Amino acid sequence: MKKGFWTTDWFFGVIVSLVFFLLAYVIYADVFQGVERSAYDLGMRASESTPSERIAIIEIDDASIETIGRWPWPRSLQAEMIANLSDAGAKVIGSTVFFSEPQEDPGLLVVNDLAAFYDRSSLGENAPFALPEAPTEASEDGSMLDEENLEGLDAETRAAIAEAAAAADKVVGGDDSVMPEEEDVADPANVTDEPPADAEPSEAGDAVDELRIEVVPETLVSDLTELRGRLESARNQLNTDAQLAAAMRAAGNVVLPMTMTEPNPIGNPDSDLPPWLMENAIFNVEGNGYTAASFGGIQPPIEPLAKAAEGIGHLMLFPDVDGSIRYEALALEYYDIPFPSFAMTVAARSLNLTNEDMMLRFGQGVQLGRLNIGTTPDMLMYNYYYDPESGNNAFTHYSFVDVMQGIVPLDRFSDKIVLIGATALGVGDSFPTPVSPNMAPVTQVAHTVSAILQEDFFTRPDWANSAELAVFALIALYLILLLPRMRPGIGALVSLALLIAMFLAEFTLLTGSNMWLKLMVPMLFLITGHLLVTIKMFRVTEKIRIRSEAEGAESNRMLGLAFQGQGQLDMAFEKFRKTPMDDSVMDLLYNLALDYERKRQHNKAGAVYQYMAEYNPDYKDLKKRMKRSKAMEETVMLGGGGGSHPGGTLMLDGDDEVQKPMLGRYQVEKELGKGAMGVVYLGRDPKINRVVAIKTMALSQEFEEDELEEVTERFFREAETAGRLNHPHIVTIYDAGEEHDLAYIAMEFLKGKDLTGHTKPDKLLPTRTVFDIIAKSADALDFAHQQNVVHRDIKPANLMFDEESGELKITDFGIARITDSSKTKTGMVLGTPSYMSPEQLQGAKVDGRSDLFSLGVTFYQMLCGQLPFKADSMATLMYKIANEDHAPLTLVRPELPSCVDDIINKAMDKDADKRFQTGKEMAAAIRECEKHLAD
Repeated sequence: MKKGFWTTDWFFGVIVSLVFFLLAYVIYADVFQGVERSAYDLGMRASESTPSERIAIIEIDDASIETIGRWPWPRSLQAEMIANLSDAGAKVIGSTVFFSEPQEDPGLLVVNDLAAFYDRSSLGENAPFALPEAPTEASEDGSMLDEENLEGLDAETRAAIAEAAAAADKVVGGDDSVMPEEEDVADPANVTDEPPADAEPSEAGDAVDELRIEVVPETLVSDLTELRGRLESARNQLNTDAQLAAAMRAAGNVVLPMTMTEPNPIGNPDSDLPPWLMENAIFNVEGNGYTAASFGGIQPPIEPLAKAAEGIGHLMLFPDVDGSIRYEALALEYYDIPFPSFAMTVAARSLNLTNEDMMLRFGQGVQLGRLNIGTTPDMLMYNYYYDPESGNNAFTHYSFVDVMQGIVPLDRFSDKIVLIGATALGVGDSFPTPVSPNMAPVTQVAHTVSAILQEDFFTRPDWANSAELAVFALIALYLILLLPRMRPGIGALVSLALLIAMFLAEFTLLTGSNMWLKLMVPMLFLITGHLLVTIKMFRVTEKIRIRSEAEGAESNRMLGLAFQGQGQLDMAFEKFRKTPMDDSVMDLLYNLALDYERKRQHNKAGAVYQYMAEYNPDYKDLKKRMKRSKAMEETVMLGGGGGSHPGGTLMLDGDDEVQKPMLGRYQVEKELGKGAMGVVYLGRDPKINRVVAIKTMALSQEFEEDELEEVTERFFREAETAGRLNHPHIVTIYDAGEEHDLAYIAMEFLKGKDLTGHTKPDKLLPTRTVFDIIAKSADALDFAHQQNVVHRDIKPANLMFDEESGELKITDFGIARITDSSKTKTGMVLGTPSYMSPEQLQGAKVDGRSDLFSLGVTFYQMLCGQLPFKADSMATLMYKIANEDHAPLTLVRPELPSCVDDIINKAMDKDADKRFQTGKEMAAAIRECEKHLAD
């Protein structure tokens, strides 16, 4: 792409990145964060955590309300439930019912009024009745016993109140049965409070006391005492708050909730909190610069219940912007005083911890004993919700009425964390969560308590925000700097790989480490940015490019002609293709195709003809040229340069039949195969009618120009050296030469195949055959080494074997040396690493013992079908060959004699001085060991 286009694409990428950043993180942050929340919910549901089995829920459900009666129930019922659970051995009892107001039974008001009257009257002087609170307002006649006040009371309570009232009327109304009898008081006038006139002061007092004793007989005192007892019994039966407080004190493990109001207060509170409430605050606080959410109002349970509770925690739920509950506020502040959440208080009491064991570390989290809970800086814990399986609740739920009636055995709650709360419709609120559209607060508390105790909560590490911004920045750089320079297909693959990587990173951290890294917005940014940049590149940049190329058509034409004149046909074709097609361009392309044909590059000539046919298939003899080029493409092609030797030119007769090409004096029949060094052809010497194999190397394509002369000289020197090797197991070299930019060697044609196909475990040759092949190879190498010729690349591919005749030939002597210390275009290295000796890998000078090491590796592989050294990378493989011992062969094939290990170990010794020093020595050891093979 031109610099001008590059500048435009760069600027466009910057604009896209800035606009998306403003939309995602500033203007519509809540909308984009909704995608993150959806990913969070999906990751939570995908994770697999089991809820705590210690938690049980007793729900105030529809069945309980239908059986017991409309809500609210008398608190005596909850007192009875707490007493039963305490007797059953429950570890902690947490009630999510708010007790912020006293429960005033109408009957209790009546009884309190009667008791107040009793104490105000003269009756209380004889049997005092202590009231716990100020009397309530009475009716005009001082009585509360009207029908309106007795409405709503059960029959037993109403009967007790009526009996107590009747006894009071009997005393106050002057019933004769309780008045002094006539024989005790002859004249009513004698009954007076005044002492006798002639009595002394002390005697007067005694007289009054004596009179009173006479006036209030023992039966009346007994009746008054019974009346007082009945009033007290009725009051106790009707005071359900006192009953609940007594049950809570006896249990000693009840946790109650409270609420907070007036968020973000200004100033200071009107008064100090009472000591019984301050006992539930948290005073261990560390960290500066952060605070929890603050409130100016607090609604605790009523004082009797608050004093009886083992702990109090706030039960405040904070819905996300979509209404779902995803996090728990582990601490909230009343002005500057932090209070724990209800769930954390329940969890602490289940661990036998108090509020003194809670430590708030703002900016880090909460320490609960030895448990560290990761939170946001303002004490929010990302909660974990356990996904119900097969439609069942994650926690065990019991109906309140079933527990009260004994249908559910109480021993099920032994050592359990029991949570009591409403789930019935119309009783309390429910909230959506990631696993449920409607979840009651008591169930939400159960999830939170389990998440705290089992450390299933999610965290966002300190580096999360920085990492997310860094990922966004990297995506922006990719869209700005890299994507515009990529081809569309490659760009799509890279973008897809980045998307998959970010997706896997987010969900792996969520499900595997309970860590939330928000990468959905960068993913959306990558998708949006990729589409916009790609559309811009195709619709804008491409239009500019086409317009610019059209304007430079003449320049391309001239450049194409210049390149064609210099022999750079590929560059010329590229320029001609950028020129708008017309008849004049067709003439240029036709001449270019003829030049390709002259250089025997018929496949490229065919490409030019094909390009021309798209514009005008009837141009001149285009169809005939295309047919002939296709025929030549399917025929042997020699070299890629422009050699002019007539023997190497493919000639056509009058019928367009292709004649066979020549390499030197050899006529090329067909291609036998391709190797790392070049192509091997089947040839024939027409003078003596001898069939040969011709191995070619395109030296000009494999080596740089400054190396070509040296390499060519070395090629012929090595070929000459190999040609002197006259041995029955070494392939015979007939001739060597250079033709059509190709260096070739004409050698003996072998009918067999190389041994590569017999290196697999399921295609191994018979053991004796392998012994014979390796022994013959050792003999051949011994002969070559005596002639100071080192092969350097002994491997199964260079051992030709005819299974029918048993004939073995070693090929490619000296060929490997040609590329020694040279940098080839194909990146070839000397030898094959898996078979190389340690000294060869190190670049040290090698001799015949290096070939014996490679032969030992070949022996090992031919016997068991696997290499002695294997690794995932070249560097590791080279290290193992140079430093590690191979596995003994007899571990793979235990039926082989131990002498096989001895031969291979010696042949593959790291120290060349400890190996076989000659091939003859190795061949003798192999044949001796062969005698020990089982028949």
